[in-house]
Amino acid sequence: MEKEVGSGGSSLAYKLLFSCPFGLSQPQLSAVFDESCDRIPHSDSNLENSISQIWDQRVQKNGSLFNGKKFRYGGYSQKSGDGSKKESYVCLHLGLTDYRTFVGTNLNPSWEKFLVASEDDPTQCQHTSSPLGNGAIVETSDQKIVLLQRSNNVGEFPGHFVFPGGHPEPQEIGIETHEYCKGSKDSELVNKKVSQEMFESIIREVVEEIGVPATSLSDPLFIGISRRVLNVRPAIFFFIKCSLESKEIHQLYSKAQDGYESTQLYTVSMIEVEHMTSKMPGCHQGGFALYKLMVEALKKN
Repeated sequence: MEKEVGSGGSSLAYKLLFSCPFGLSQPQLSAVFDESCDRIPHSDSNLENSISQIWDQRVQKNGSLFNGKKFRYGGYSQKSGDGSKKESYVCLHLGLTDYRTFVGTNLNPSWEKFLVASEDDPTQCQHTSSPLGNGAIVETSDQKIVLLQRSNNVGEFPGHFVFPGGHPEPQEIGIETHEYCKGSKDSELVNKKVSQEMFESIIREVVEEIGVPATSLSDPLFIGISRRVLNVRPAIFFFIKCSLESKEIHQLYSKAQDGYESTQLYTVSMIEVEHMTSKMPGCHQGGFALYKLMVEALKKN
């Protein structure tokens, strides 16, 4: 299921790689972590060499840059359950990448040269780092949606509106290399940990970025995968209910652990979010589109 949407320019365009409007719970979303999903180096040596050059230039300007490990998005597969409910199950195919390679491929001024002409998304992006991001549409108890305005000091999309989120983190579950999961029993255990990290990381991001306690949040529901067309950045999105009212969330935000990444928190209606999407990164515009599909599906049900 792929849908590409433009919104006044490619920088604000997105592609919905997958949507599940009724949401998938943790048992319904699995993951396969395998080096077959790692990035394939490009045959153009000059293009490959530019990765190091761009990273070195970035580090010279900002010595605090950290080359952390990230999960690389390599596609997904889908199957239906055997039970009477005909539940669907989705499996994420993930490799390993790092922030340095992301800066040197996806954020490279020549990022389009890394792409392969293909209708198949994983094939098209086989030479890019494509670290998997995440985002959450958090709905308050008074039916508002939480949005953050990014700080002007962040590297990407300063001043833009975003949903709370970040990345699932390999290092949170002890993954540094693929050597961690050699052998069938080990790989099963690792895959289970990776799928859990998809859900645990989004709760962690919401708690750190907006300051609410984890106990106020519902179990996340996976609603799909969005990818911005500008530098082909993928992200998985979740729907989470918060038991707190907007007023309480605003009070807690002032003490949020990662509040420095954003300058302001908004709790707004769905219609108001619609008006703010023109100043959202493409993948977050896609996240809102996934949420709207969920709302429409629940109305019809």
